[in-house]
Amino acid sequence: MVFLLPMLVLHFLPAIIAGVRHARNFGWILVINIFLSWTVVGWIIALIWAICDTPRYYYAPYVPPSAPPYNVR
Repeated sequence: MVFLLPMLVLHFLPAIIAGVRHARNFGWILVINIFLSWTVVGWIIALIWAICDTPRYYYAPYVPPSAPPYNVR
């Protein structure tokens, strides 16, 4: 059991990365991860796709507006 859980996490690492990043093609990455990851090449393809896929949401950093300039006479 101690060996099984880390191996499952490693096996589904591409799907986990795609899920955390909210990848647009999460479903396809999961399908490739389930059906082709036993070939190692399929696992590498799913991993690269999960890392390089664009996220579904873009998180823009909040920049507070600058203070108005002081009128010095």
